[in-house]
Amino acid sequence: MAIKVKFFASLREQISEGLEQVDATGIQTISDVWERATQTQLMPERVLCSVNLEHREPHEAVSDGDEVAFFPPVTGG
Repeated sequence: MAIKVKFFASLREQISEGLEQVDATGIQTISDVWERATQTQLMPERVLCSVNLEHREPHEAVSDGDEVAFFPPVTGG
């Protein structure tokens, strides 16, 4: 039972090597995945999230076998 976790851009540099897995036991939401993968670091306010390549909000549910990705906020000018 595992959930794949990917971090992109600056999050990848700050948190992990880019890809890992977390045990799905007890995980219900994207926020739970973040906490498990980052050792309980707080999720930045505007992090973008996806589950299985679809945009999702941090409070939304995840399931065993899902792929969850985190992207830093996008800025532009």
